[in-house]
Amino acid sequence: MSSRNITQVKERIKAPEKELNKMKISNLSDAEFETLVIRVHKELSEDLNSIKKIQSEMKDTVIEIKNNLQGNNSRVRLRSKSMIWYIRKQKQPIRATRRKKNPKNEDRVSSLWDNFKLSNIHIIGVREEQEKEQEIGYLKKIIKENFHNFVKEIVMQVQEAQRVQNKKDAKRPIPRHIIIKMPKVKDKESILKAARNKKLVSYMGVSIRLSADLSKETLQAGRDWQEVFKMRKIRDL
Repeated sequence: MSSRNITQVKERIKAPEKELNKMKISNLSDAEFETLVIRVHKELSEDLNSIKKIQSEMKDTVIEIKNNLQGNNSRVRLRSKSMIWYIRKQKQPIRATRRKKNPKNEDRVSSLWDNFKLSNIHIIGVREEQEKEQEIGYLKKIIKENFHNFVKEIVMQVQEAQRVQNKKDAKRPIPRHIIIKMPKVKDKESILKAARNKKLVSYMGVSIRLSADLSKETLQAGRDWQEVFKMRKIRDL
């Protein structure tokens, strides 16, 4: 019920009071007074029923508003859950693709590292000349001096050669070792096999030793790569 209806009810309640003020009760007969009381009681009862009806309507309105609010909240939560589910579903193919790519990348890097390490020859005992001869030249001389039947193309294809530790330590009389990177693992194995069969390998009359690359620098590089692999797995790259 509107505020206008409430105002009308209030006016109707005040009307009998005004009417009684205008009338002289002393002039009313018993019958007239009784009739007036009955009429006023009837009007008040009707007004009271109207007020109760208004209260009931207001209560229903409040319940309806509350239900609407709860319904809206439920729809908002449902939409939020749907959005979260959709976003997670969209991310799943991306994560799956990353998981597929990561092992391939790790295998590729591991393969490159293994090839680098496995094809290296470690030369120990070659003294350091004052004229600073190129390390590749040492290998040529070693093969010429010890392995006459070896294929020359292997030496010509050496990819890299360097002394372990960039600077020479004057306090250490022992010459720095040489790491030779061969183009293929089988070339390294051929040279090491020939060295084992000969048993005594020399350079300019001084005994030297050839072995697989187990230098500290190479092992440290391997540990560094392992740390890289661990970080990749932790970050799920």
